[in-house]
Parts: sequence; C-alpha cells; structure tokens
Amino acid sequence: MSAASTVKPTQCPLCGALNQCAMELEKVSGIKQSSCWCSQSGFDAALLSRIPEVARGKACICPACAQAVPNFDQ
Repeated sequence: MSAASTVKPTQCPLCGALNQCAMELEKVSGIKQSSCWCSQSGFDAALLSRIPEVARGKACICPACAQAVPNFDQ
C-alpha cells in the first residue's frame, strides 16, 4: 500500500482527527452542505508547511490544528 493511498480526506493530516470538511461530508452523505468552516479562515504558511507532502491537496487541516497556530493571514 502506498503512502498516498493511506491519506484519508476526512482526517486532518497533522493530528488524525476528523477535519469537518464540508466537501468531504457532502461526498459521503450526498447531502448538500453549506460552505466549509475553512472558507472563512486564513492559514499561516508555517502551519501549511507542516502538512506531509503526500497529503497536500488531499486532506484538510482540522479546526483545532488551524487554531493552534497564530493566524496572520486575516
């Protein structure tokens, strides 16, 4: 099994918790979701750089990890 196949789009690539991604919830449930929590958030470059390369563009950070780093982008 490759590392890329172990990335779970519904889990935070930093801590493994559910990331509450509205787009992934919609795929799983088939129920239209309102905009995702992340659409109203900015993400610090230092935080984004911690995402493993294999998970970039494949899994979202969870709200807890996003809040753990000061948000300078807003």
